[in-house]
Amino acid sequence: MQVIVTVSNDLCTDQRVQKVCKSLIDRGHSVRLIGRVLPASLPLHLPYQTKRFKLWFNTGPLFYINLNLRLFFYLLFARCDAIHSNDLDTLLPSWLVAGMRRKLLVYDTHEYFTGVPELQKRPLVRGIWTFIEGFIFPKLKRVITVNDSIANLYQNRYGNTEIQVIRNIPNAEVNIVANKEFLTVFPPGKFRIILQGNGINIDRGGEEAVEMMKWLDRAVLIIAGNGDVIQQLKENVIAEQLEERVIFMPRMPYNELLGLTQLCDLGLTLDKDTNINYRFSLPNKLFDYLRAGIPVLASDLSEVRKIVETYHTGWIVDKVDPQLMADQINELIDNPDVYLKVKANLAEASNQLSWEKECQVLDKWYSAGSLLTAL
Repeated sequence: MQVIVTVSNDLCTDQRVQKVCKSLIDRGHSVRLIGRVLPASLPLHLPYQTKRFKLWFNTGPLFYINLNLRLFFYLLFARCDAIHSNDLDTLLPSWLVAGMRRKLLVYDTHEYFTGVPELQKRPLVRGIWTFIEGFIFPKLKRVITVNDSIANLYQNRYGNTEIQVIRNIPNAEVNIVANKEFLTVFPPGKFRIILQGNGINIDRGGEEAVEMMKWLDRAVLIIAGNGDVIQQLKENVIAEQLEERVIFMPRMPYNELLGLTQLCDLGLTLDKDTNINYRFSLPNKLFDYLRAGIPVLASDLSEVRKIVETYHTGWIVDKVDPQLMADQINELIDNPDVYLKVKANLAEASNQLSWEKECQVLDKWYSAGSLLTAL
């Protein structure tokens, strides 16, 4: 089957999409990944075809209009048997063309899109996306999302659409690139804490993580990646005179990021229950920490708690409070036996949690039988 995969990002760091594409390739399908290029986009070295649109706009309503028009006309004439649409901002052109050309359509929603915090104070924009979703979603036959809670939200809202869950878990044999140069940036003898990801945004605990370092003189915090609040976090570090305790690392290829994470002692996932999307989130970084072999300190969200408590891979904090988290980490530093007991559980958790086990639904939907019943 020839599959076109549509995204709104620049293809570089979306590990879920890359894993889907690689899984389809492994199953004998042909894949072309379509997205956009940005001035700071990294070069691509992927085992399948890619195309990146150079758009006139990079943000705002004009960007989405520009992207959707480019996707529509590209999909209208491109050779394909199926379209795999990622997130609501690529769904409209994918759905229109799949219907016009009688192609298989699979919708992969990575979050509860209309519940993201960026839309909560923009009722008009949220209303537009809600209208598009409400018009198309009940007509979809094949939907994938990232956890049970979000699947239930969609099911309760739209009814009988079949929704499958594929959590965003790393591959069992992911190639972790060890870079010894990372060691040179760490102060010796310090307990290493990491907050990593490409969505270090508001209400995801970055501000509190920086503030807690005031009470952690035996630790260092590494913030690796990018997001809306990175500049503010840097200013906070300077204002609190924490330059020796907080280290910022730039966006980097995924395998190198896992290599950096592997050198740390504790991973933070601190999304706050400030909106419905965060309330039911299951952050990618949680599984990245487990794959890299480090325990987690996590905020009390239902899907996150389920993983941490099922596999005994870390600690849940009742509240994302800087001093409360600092006290918890100081206790771990003072009681290494407690820390090592939890760390010993990570190998078994990593064996049980793998992308290879998660993605088997792709076999069901990407088959000759599915193609014949696409509409």
